[in-house]
Amino acid sequence: MSKAQALRQDPGRFLKTFSAFKDHIFLWLYAAGITAAEIVTAYYNPVSGIACHAVLLLALLAHAALAYRQPVNMVYMALALAPMIRITSLSMPLLGVPPMYWYFIISLPLFAAAVSVMRLAGFKRQEVGLIAGNLPLQALVAFLGVPLGLVEYLILKPAPLVPSLAFQHVWLPALILLTGTGFLEELIFRGVMQRAAEECLGRWYGAIYISFVFGVLHITHRSPLDLLFVFGVALLFSTAVALFRSIAGVTFAHGLTNIGLYIVWPHILK
Repeated sequence: MSKAQALRQDPGRFLKTFSAFKDHIFLWLYAAGITAAEIVTAYYNPVSGIACHAVLLLALLAHAALAYRQPVNMVYMALALAPMIRITSLSMPLLGVPPMYWYFIISLPLFAAAVSVMRLAGFKRQEVGLIAGNLPLQALVAFLGVPLGLVEYLILKPAPLVPSLAFQHVWLPALILLTGTGFLEELIFRGVMQRAAEECLGRWYGAIYISFVFGVLHITHRSPLDLLFVFGVALLFSTAVALFRSIAGVTFAHGLTNIGLYIVWPHILK
């Protein structure tokens, strides 16, 4: 008996398969929507980009409500954090605030949103990777941030966030980047989002999907090469979390990448 014949003879199984297929289609439509909103933000008009992300955010929340008690419900809730990141980063009143503090200010509502999604989804601390894990392995993952930061600097070559590498200029911005980008983004993407996607899409398919979403949120750097680089790094980090079940290593790797990108390498290689 073929698979198609088996599905026709078992209506319940057919409906379940069709529902899963429909969920996958909607998830990729949302990923495409996030991509389009980022392109509008980067290359057309940031205000229009905010509007696109706001529509996506409302649609995801509404879809999550309609899919209540279904596995995809958690994915929609977690995915809503993606447009929220861009809306928050572009709409907060930061005029006159030194750039080094932007990451800290923007991170506060996003931390609250991530914790709210965790609670609504019923995720426990260990389910989103908030455990130490195997410390030697986590340390190896963490130190990947040094070469990754160098490679991304060579791609983007941003201006430094600090006037010099003196300790008094570096320690606070480095701490902000470690917590406001490293820990926050890994909690959101490799913790909450990836955990939700695993429930609906499976471990490896979910990791690829979330890596794609993470990658397209870097379209605003306006560098196709960096986009490919970030997607590759996201796959690497997602694989590490899928294997080791901890975000400790990728948190430090992500933080060190950004510290190198915005603080260390701009001064060393200027």
